[in-house]
Amino acid sequence: MAAVQELAERAKMDTLYIDTDSGADDESATGAESKPYKSLAHAYIQHGGSEGKQYRSRASKTGPVSADGDPAERLVWKEPAKSAVKKAQGALDAYKKKVLKQQQQAAQEEEKEKSRLKTLEDAKKIVITEDPSLPKAAKITIGDKNVELGEGDAKGTRVKVSGRIHRLREQKQATFLTLIDGYGHLQCVLAGDLTKTYDALTFAQGTSLSVYGEMRKVLAGQQAPDNRELHVDYYKVLGRSPSDAEAITNRVSKEQDQWESSMLDNRHLVLRGDTASSVMKVRSAVEWAFAKAYREMKFTKISPPAFVQTQVEGGSTLFELDYYGEKTYLTQSSQLYLETGLPSLGNVYCIEKSFRAEKSLTRRHLSEYTHVEAELDFIDFEDLLDHLEEVISKVCTTILADPEIAGYIKELNPEFKAPSRPFKRMRYSDAIDWLNAQDPPILNEEGNPHVFGDDIAEAAERRMTDIINLPILLTHFPVEIKAFYMKKEDTDRRVTESVDVLMPGVGEIVGGSMRMDDYEELMEAYKREGISPKEYYWYTEQRKYGTSPHGGYGLGLERFIAWICKQHSVRTCCLYPRFMGRCKP
Repeated sequence: MAAVQELAERAKMDTLYIDTDSGADDESATGAESKPYKSLAHAYIQHGGSEGKQYRSRASKTGPVSADGDPAERLVWKEPAKSAVKKAQGALDAYKKKVLKQQQQAAQEEEKEKSRLKTLEDAKKIVITEDPSLPKAAKITIGDKNVELGEGDAKGTRVKVSGRIHRLREQKQATFLTLIDGYGHLQCVLAGDLTKTYDALTFAQGTSLSVYGEMRKVLAGQQAPDNRELHVDYYKVLGRSPSDAEAITNRVSKEQDQWESSMLDNRHLVLRGDTASSVMKVRSAVEWAFAKAYREMKFTKISPPAFVQTQVEGGSTLFELDYYGEKTYLTQSSQLYLETGLPSLGNVYCIEKSFRAEKSLTRRHLSEYTHVEAELDFIDFEDLLDHLEEVISKVCTTILADPEIAGYIKELNPEFKAPSRPFKRMRYSDAIDWLNAQDPPILNEEGNPHVFGDDIAEAAERRMTDIINLPILLTHFPVEIKAFYMKKEDTDRRVTESVDVLMPGVGEIVGGSMRMDDYEELMEAYKREGISPKEYYWYTEQRKYGTSPHGGYGLGLERFIAWICKQHSVRTCCLYPRFMGRCKP
């Protein structure tokens, strides 16, 4: 209301004041002597120029107008100089042209909107029906390839396919849709009245529908998924998707990195994209390939508990919870339980979730991740290293033998090749020497050269792996930086029979070791780490009732996927990532 009154007051004013030095901000000025404008051009624009108006201006700062002028002259309101008036008139003329253009554009947009609304209203009157004289449509998924394709005068199979619009391209004579259903991509061609219905005019990415029509080969020189397209004769919209500000394309963008916060908030929509869905399909295949490899090697799958009262990888990363009045944790690893399966089941494995309350936001850490873990009985350390090479190689061979999965990997990581055996083997002490021998040296987290006993940080480990550019079995870590249960090497009691598998582009994907098999040595390890052996009685007694040399490992599935699919972060290698600060959606 105050703004309206102010405009009315401005209209009544016939003398306007401009103070080029001390005038109010043009947006808040009124042109009154007490609140002058700062520029004549703005005053002209606000009041329509010189017609019926008088303008008075001054520069209120003290100081001579000329070398011998009177400073008081600056305090006097005067008619603006002719050059200033000319400049102000030019600004007003340009402003009028701009306003006129905006009005014309607004009128055109209004006319377009009226025309669009009328077209939509008319489109509601167009009703399409399925032609009963056509052959009955065979229900298929997009992935079904055993469908006869029409070519030339030969008719193809009439089918019914359901899916969601993945891409949309409208032309004058036809509308081209690419449908997805989780099994592939299918180009669909709509023509005639099929493109004029209300549904067709409001198609948007994500809309689900059933389409009916003849499957045909694409014409020579044209391209489409699987070199085929569906010539649609009828369709039903099953679920609309918004085409306004809420459209999927306005919520997520292929230009953004999938691991960014806004994209993770909309992960449920990102998963519909080609990259995200391809990674998930590769993940599914990799998990199955691990199960296949273990079955071939005669491992037994078991499913250990997620609620535990023991630690495996250090108490600082335990998620604590109240379990019916008892202090309990979410498991960091299933390793201890896997070991108890060895006496009766032989070599065992599991693919389960592990949880670590690690306050880390690096691109290779998750608070909840899928852990591929295995334990092997009656082995030595060399057997363990050989097994790791074998299981990783088997998995890579299996997934690359599947043309569909190999195709996804090719799109995601064109340079990926299965690693050749044997993998490079390097002792921890040699890695320390290698890091220090680089020019310049690769320093530790404190900015100093590495020394024996340092826990090689992620950045240094990744640099080493990327420079060597081979899978590395990094072995024999110092006792002080490894878990309490790891067996010491007989010939050098400073180190453990432990191994990390490092992959280029990712770093560590596997951590493993031989396990202590001597009862007294394990009891001493509890004491050294300040762990009460009481809760571990069931684990310790494995060394009491027929102990054996055994070892095992844990592989982070998301890191394995990141290596294969060349993903920047493990966050894009699981359905809904959980890490510090993120537990949605």
